[in-house]
Amino acid sequence: MVMNLKVGKRPPWVGLGAAVWVQIASGNPYTFPLYSHSLKSVLGFNQRQLTMLGVANDIGENVGLLPGIICNKFPPWIILSIGASCCLFGYGVLWLALSRTVLFLPNWLLWLALVVGTNSSAWLSTAVLVTNMRNFPVSRGTVAGILKGYSGLSAAVYTEIYSVILHSSSPNLLLFLALGVPILCFLVMYLVRPCSPSSRDSSAENSHFVFIQVASILLGVYLLATTILGDVLSLSHPISYIILTVMILFLMAPLMIPLKMTLFPSNPRATGINDAQDTDSLNSFIEDGKTEPLLTPTSSEANLKNLYENEDLSDIDLLLAEGEGAIKKKRRPKRGEDFTFREAIVKADFWLLFLVYFVGVGSGVTVLNNLAQIGIAYGMPDATILLTLFSFFNFAGRLGGGSVSEYFVRTRTLPRTIWLTCTQVVMIIVYLLFAWGVKGTLYAATGMLGLCYGVQFSIMIPTASELFGLKNFGVIYNFMSIGNPLGALLFSGLLAGYIYDHEVSKQYGVNMLSANSHTCFGPNCFRITFLVLACVCGIGSILSVVLTIRLKPVYQMLYGEGSSRHPTSSSN
Repeated sequence: MVMNLKVGKRPPWVGLGAAVWVQIASGNPYTFPLYSHSLKSVLGFNQRQLTMLGVANDIGENVGLLPGIICNKFPPWIILSIGASCCLFGYGVLWLALSRTVLFLPNWLLWLALVVGTNSSAWLSTAVLVTNMRNFPVSRGTVAGILKGYSGLSAAVYTEIYSVILHSSSPNLLLFLALGVPILCFLVMYLVRPCSPSSRDSSAENSHFVFIQVASILLGVYLLATTILGDVLSLSHPISYIILTVMILFLMAPLMIPLKMTLFPSNPRATGINDAQDTDSLNSFIEDGKTEPLLTPTSSEANLKNLYENEDLSDIDLLLAEGEGAIKKKRRPKRGEDFTFREAIVKADFWLLFLVYFVGVGSGVTVLNNLAQIGIAYGMPDATILLTLFSFFNFAGRLGGGSVSEYFVRTRTLPRTIWLTCTQVVMIIVYLLFAWGVKGTLYAATGMLGLCYGVQFSIMIPTASELFGLKNFGVIYNFMSIGNPLGALLFSGLLAGYIYDHEVSKQYGVNMLSANSHTCFGPNCFRITFLVLACVCGIGSILSVVLTIRLKPVYQMLYGEGSSRHPTSSSN
């Protein structure tokens, strides 16, 4: 894809600051535990029906092949507009049902509405993630960690809004999602745009990233502390609104970077020559009727550029040209170069990464979808604290996973996937704690699971871009994301829901069709489910070790001494 680029140093940071708000909005699927219990009680669903809605929640959130394809053909504001429209129609239908404005909506329509509503997350995330990864190609791990970190914090942000502004009303929450998210997208969509990518790893850029990371950490701690405080104490309305205002100020922190660059520009003597050269080269392209591509082509792409610019050439034309010696046969890309989607899916590393990611997020989202019912089963009728804990540590895993893996990749060429191995080993322990219901461990287990769950996202994203390139990253990333709803379908919809209703029938002596009117209590409600998840994570850990061993030479090539991404080379 070729499109006009915004030139200058400030636009990428303006886009990143706006992307933070879009990522918060894209976390709307994480609100499912806040209104799932109301769906069950008001609409009379049993646990299996509710878990199938949870599957719809995850399918919508993660099936993003279409936005992945379209993001290479249209500007980000079109992708954001489609996402906003999905949010409006999907959550609008759910609000009509839950508020009883429209009675007797069929279950299939509610299921489809939830898929459409949560699919807004895929459109919003794809637009901002792909754009910002291309705007900051040298710091892709850090950028992925920041954006996915804020997405992980979105559950706590929504919980704060749900408690303060919406007065813990599920219908009000659905109405807020149907109207508030589209309004936000329309306000910031023109700030998220492709910019001239920075190929230099400067100290100023690093300090800006550190500032955003520190601001996000402070926001996470603040949200965790205020949620716990609100649960322990009865806060007055003025204090609650003050807490909400401070939260909004924290969310605006990333926009302080372009503001600072405007008010206090860097020394023009130090950077003016390079900036002038970059601007002149871009202007010359624009004057010639051309635009700067988002990604610099590899050497093999450059040799075949003139030929492959004509997409209408048939395979016969190519074979004839090869036979006449006009061109050389195009070789298949190596790991670390730009792959097409069809070239990527025949690679063993692609499927190993997919399976490891599927195990990590598929098992984690099973707990997230059933968090309200897990809390009730363990004697905690209010899931707000559990959801906030999960959200905070999910954020910490996403932010820390990106930053820590980036550090060890650059200093020791350690493959990022080693952290998938470590976290999935920890997840085995967490699921065993859940299974046996050890007293006093519910909070700790929820926090540890959120941390490990978040790491899966911030590792998969840069790993996929490093192995298969950024050119078709949108499609590859969204295909990998299918692991989330696939895991939800298998582990949550087919396993957890069945076992829960079976345990209800045992506790109350009723058949499973009548289980919707009863609530399950005790560790047995999910024990078998957690034991299965522990075994699955054991398999995932083994696969992750195999993948890490296979990727060691790739990271030596990409980040070893002498490579363009090595810290020494970058500084030079």
